[in-house]
Amino acid sequence: MKPKVIKNEAEYEAALAHVAELMDATPGSPEEAELELFALLVEQYEREHYPIALPDPVDAILFRMEQQGLTRKDLVKHIGSPSKVSEVLNRKRLLSLTMMRALHAGLGIPAEVLLQQPGKELPPRRYDPKDYPFSEMVKCGYFSGWRGDPRAAKDSAEELLAGLFAPFDGHVSQPVYCRRADREIDTHALAAWQARALALVQDQDLSPYDANNGVDDAFLSKVIRSSYYAEGPRLVPELLRRRGIHFVLLPHLPKTYLDGACFLSPAGHPVIGLTLRHDRLDNFWFTLVHELAHLKLHIHQDGPAFFDDTEHDACEDDDPREVEANVFARDRLIPDIDWARDGPRLLASNNDQDVFDLAERLEIAPAIVAGRIRWERRGYAVFSHLIGNRQARHLFPDYCQDQ
Repeated sequence: MKPKVIKNEAEYEAALAHVAELMDATPGSPEEAELELFALLVEQYEREHYPIALPDPVDAILFRMEQQGLTRKDLVKHIGSPSKVSEVLNRKRLLSLTMMRALHAGLGIPAEVLLQQPGKELPPRRYDPKDYPFSEMVKCGYFSGWRGDPRAAKDSAEELLAGLFAPFDGHVSQPVYCRRADREIDTHALAAWQARALALVQDQDLSPYDANNGVDDAFLSKVIRSSYYAEGPRLVPELLRRRGIHFVLLPHLPKTYLDGACFLSPAGHPVIGLTLRHDRLDNFWFTLVHELAHLKLHIHQDGPAFFDDTEHDACEDDDPREVEANVFARDRLIPDIDWARDGPRLLASNNDQDVFDLAERLEIAPAIVAGRIRWERRGYAVFSHLIGNRQARHLFPDYCQDQ
């Protein structure tokens, strides 16, 4: 029989029979060399078609315990707690990647056994839950499909974080932060916020976006004049969607100091997000138009992602694009010609009717006028009853209130 690569069961059976005939070959003879060759061919076929099943991970743990004389108490440092050890050994809890790494390093259990994937190695740790405000993220539904409590979620934190960041699809825009010297931004939390925002908009049905005329004067005027209505903020998502712009409301995470953001999705669609960190109508409308300014003036393919604290007064260290977006929002909400005519009188007045008169003439929310006066005066006690305190969040029933 001539040696050749075995391709089917018939050739495999014939090769086995030939190996049996050669088993009594004399050491050093041509028959022994032929036996070794056919044994290799048979082994290769069996490896491809009759792989040996990997041991069950729990059985492998129990074997190591018996081999090394370990007790369940000894497993706590690898698995996490006595209750978790009991649940794992009773097959009521799956091993997390964190547990697998500890068992692989501490007990020497092969990675392929723990993963139940022949030849596979444990992936490098990409996301450490200690870097993120993980409990807050769980409470506000950052991990789609997770229904357990935050403590249980931490056992699968690495897997949950990997799923959260999947919408980035390997594409992360260069961030531009509106910084404050007195506060350090948690960039991990900010990235998590952006990832969740992308997950929330990825299934939205959008009209095509025109990069040249998407944010034109007519569209801006329509958006701003929607503020005139009591439920104006609820009109915004549909207005933006029809223009080909994703809109998302998502509470800020701790130490992000985030009011709004503007960036492109990995698919190239514009995304505008607001946090309603300050539940005020004046902040809602200013932040929205500020982000539309970024989209009109600064966003381009593979360009930056803007994350803004719009309550922060501009300073010399600010990115010039942030200053430009501030000016753009200010002048679109109340045009220069109107402010030049009425601004001096409004700045000297404490009369509510003066605010209402300008708002009515421009067909915008009084909160926008009151907010402009407060900002120009740097006096945030005046007209506080006109800026729409606690009048934004309640318009969006799905807004997470846990933040």
